[in-house]
Amino acid sequence: MISIAALWMPILLSAVIVFVASSIIHMGPFWHRSECPKVPNEDKVQDALRPFAIPPGDYMLPRAADMKAMKSPEFNEKMKRGPVMLLTVLPNGPFSINKSLAQWFIYVVIVGILTAYVTGHTLPPGTEYLVVFRFACTTAFIAYTAALWQMSIWYHRSWSTTLRATLDGLIYGLLTGGAFGWLWPALA
Repeated sequence: MISIAALWMPILLSAVIVFVASSIIHMGPFWHRSECPKVPNEDKVQDALRPFAIPPGDYMLPRAADMKAMKSPEFNEKMKRGPVMLLTVLPNGPFSINKSLAQWFIYVVIVGILTAYVTGHTLPPGTEYLVVFRFACTTAFIAYTAALWQMSIWYHRSWSTTLRATLDGLIYGLLTGGAFGWLWPALA
């Protein structure tokens, strides 16, 4: 068993590498450019919703109060008339990326810690690169992608968006596996 503290270097290096790679993937002309298309008649939709001053949060429209209400003719009519949507409302004002980038970096460090925990409890010091790579890569890939699929299954997020994010997670997992394999402790 190898302690998490003994794996601080691959944890931090993998976090930095994944952070840089994700920045390149999301800022470059890659596969995320087509996500979140513009709403038709955007100005009219914003003008129509503005008076409601909807606080930031996640909403479902229409939303039944309980299972019994979901079966009612009134609710079914609302579903037929539409629009049916899941809506995430953000705070008004310019979007600041700094908070999101800080949270993302903390998240990738946490994925590194979880990867260190699983891999460190599974493999001894001196394990060859490809074995460490396989365990660390698989663990990080699961951490970066497993919950994404639920959004498409339950909330109808575009499968193409989920598959692109899964590809991102595969890249992040491979980079994490590489860092752990490279910096894995040798036999004492």
